[in-house]
Amino acid sequence: MTELRVYLPIHDLQPQFAAWLSTPTRARGYPPFAGQHSLIIEVAPALAIHRIADLALKAAPDMEPGLLFTERQFGLLELHSDDPAEVDAAGKAILKGIGQKETEQLAPKVLFHDIIEDLSDQHAIILNRSRDASILVPGVSLLIYEMAPALFACVGANEAEKAAPNAVINDVQMMGASGRIFMSGTTSELEAARDAITKALEQVKGR
Repeated sequence: MTELRVYLPIHDLQPQFAAWLSTPTRARGYPPFAGQHSLIIEVAPALAIHRIADLALKAAPDMEPGLLFTERQFGLLELHSDDPAEVDAAGKAILKGIGQKETEQLAPKVLFHDIIEDLSDQHAIILNRSRDASILVPGVSLLIYEMAPALFACVGANEAEKAAPNAVINDVQMMGASGRIFMSGTTSELEAARDAITKALEQVKGR
C-alpha cells in the first residue's frame, strides 16, 4: 500500500525559486525554468516512487523529471512542464494509479517562524557557511520559517517570492524531518513573504 504524503502542484515557478530548484544538488535530472509548472510528490515506502514516476511519465511523456530521489523512508519526485495541462494529467494518473485522492496527503503544519531585524555580521557569516542559495548580507532582516512535511517548503518559497519579489531567497531546505525557508530583505517585504507562506499552507487540504 502506497502512502501519499505530499501531492504538491506548484504553478508559475518564480525566477529565484526555479534557479534554486535547478541547481545540481536539486535537479538531478532536467532543470526547471521560471514560468514552468511543477508537480512534487512524496510517498512511502521509498521505492514506491518509481511506480509514481512510471504512471506520471506514461500519462504525460513530455513532462521532465527534475528530481527522483529515495530517502531512507520516503521517495520524492519532481516533474515540470511548460503546459499546466500536462501537470494535471500526470497528477490524475498518479492518484488513479495508487487509488488515492489529493486530500489524502498529509496536511502541512507550521512549526515556527520569525523575522530577525538588522542581522549581525557574525550571524550572517555562520549562516553563509551552510547556505544553498544567495549570500546573506549583514544588516538585512531575515525571515526563518519551518514547516512539516519538508516538501511544503517548496510551495512556501515560491509563493513568498510572488509576494515579495525583491526579497532574496537564501536557502530552502526541502528534505528531512521538516522544511525550512530563509529569506532576507526589508522587514515589510518579509512580512508579506511570511503571510504568503502561511496562506499557501493553510489552503492545502489533507489528513
